[in-house]
Amino acid sequence: MTEASEVQRRMFECVLQRDFDGLRELCHQEYEYISPDGARHAGAEAAVAVADKYTTAFSDMVFEVVAEYTCGESACVRVYEVSGVHENELEGIAPTWREIHVHLCSIVEIEDGKIRREYDFFDNASLLSQLGVVPTPRSSEQRAQSAWT
Repeated sequence: MTEASEVQRRMFECVLQRDFDGLRELCHQEYEYISPDGARHAGAEAAVAVADKYTTAFSDMVFEVVAEYTCGESACVRVYEVSGVHENELEGIAPTWREIHVHLCSIVEIEDGKIRREYDFFDNASLLSQLGVVPTPRSSEQRAQSAWT
């Protein structure tokens, strides 16, 4: 296991245990979080804010590793299947008590044994659809059928 892989594993362990002090310790002094929309957030408190938001909304959240790709000692890419029940408010969305399953791609870059930069990518439309707050996207087959009718 590379240093980056081990640090990323510990990061997700801290998130699930809501060990936000441990999460802060893993963040480099110049930590930067890049959210799925491309916004950049500086400082360890950005990591804590994201972890707190999702572990509060989905207190039973589970991360299952689907794939892992290491890029030397300094970077790691992991794909997770994330699941949980929406039991608390999420960005203004009242609890729906629906179970969600989304894929998350997490990329970390390590510097001096700490997370210097973290990127998260996930399909927010799928998440919102599973919560029932936006319509379920039609499949490509459904779109093709409607084009002919």
